[in-house]
Amino acid sequence: MKLPNGYGSVKKLSGKRRRPWIVTKTIGWEIDETTGKEKQKKNIIGYYATRQEGLQALADYNSNPYDIDAAKVTFSEVYEKWSEQKFNDISESNIKGYKAAYKLCSPLYDIRMADIKLSHLQGVVDNSNKNTPTLKKLKVLFRQIFEYAVIHEIITQDKNIATYVNIASAGNPNKIDREPFSQREIDIIWKNENCNEYMSIILMLIYSGCRISELLDLKKSDVHLEEQWFRIRHAKTLAGIRAVPIADKTLTYFKFWYEKNDCEYLLSTPQGCHFDYRNYYDCYWKPLISELGMEHRPHDTRHTCISLLATAKVQPTIIKKIVGHSGAQTLTERVYTHLDIKELLDAINQI
Repeated sequence: MKLPNGYGSVKKLSGKRRRPWIVTKTIGWEIDETTGKEKQKKNIIGYYATRQEGLQALADYNSNPYDIDAAKVTFSEVYEKWSEQKFNDISESNIKGYKAAYKLCSPLYDIRMADIKLSHLQGVVDNSNKNTPTLKKLKVLFRQIFEYAVIHEIITQDKNIATYVNIASAGNPNKIDREPFSQREIDIIWKNENCNEYMSIILMLIYSGCRISELLDLKKSDVHLEEQWFRIRHAKTLAGIRAVPIADKTLTYFKFWYEKNDCEYLLSTPQGCHFDYRNYYDCYWKPLISELGMEHRPHDTRHTCISLLATAKVQPTIIKKIVGHSGAQTLTERVYTHLDIKELLDAINQI
């Protein structure tokens, strides 16, 4: 069937190709410098596996014309542009998380954003063999990549399919469930606090409720020992940017690490360098927890703090302020008074 004049064309290219059908649209005429004759000036809309797919793409373009050059942009190209902007405003640990998620996306790297289907995204998730936290990060990456592409008119809003990715049925069945430390386990840690200086970090996490990434990235300039609090400047959510009280029980540890060396970060390696999460987890957390006869991951300390605060009947709003859960505060700019800090400090000292 012949297509109407000016509608565009769908033609099959010679040779063995995965996408042999080329879809073009005439955008004007130009003079061929060799022959001196007029010739059509065409834009290539794309290449497709079947004629039917090509016809559909041409119909979509005619009903809603878009920037063809922008539509050629691939997933990896969008990631590069997005990351240049995004990575200036987030913590090092978050950057590492996004980079790890991006590595899982290798099947998408060279696919045009306009051609990515939900099945492509779901395939990355289903074949990742990763646990739920990693898959959540992957879905966040998908969502932000596609939102960036919509904002910059690389794809249309109806192509923003990232929110429909299902991570509930995927994941590693052998992942470790997160459980708070029991009171018996906390007592064991206290009994062994002097065995290793890095044992103190476990207690600092339990009695602050902050994420391990937040504590590893904490700079001394944001630690206020006299007033017993520290500021989290970079977090996974807006609510996570907050003031965290330093419990009386752990103040000695904060002072120890603060005065230990000249590293700009509160916690440091034996060489006085900033801690990489993997280094800390593999070389310090795992050996210490194993030595204590326990099975826990760093995030379990956060659940432990929340559990202890709830058991102490601390108001839910105060708990949210301490651990940085959403809904804790509504102001974008967090301003803390002495009364606010005292309120948080009184609460953390109840556990």
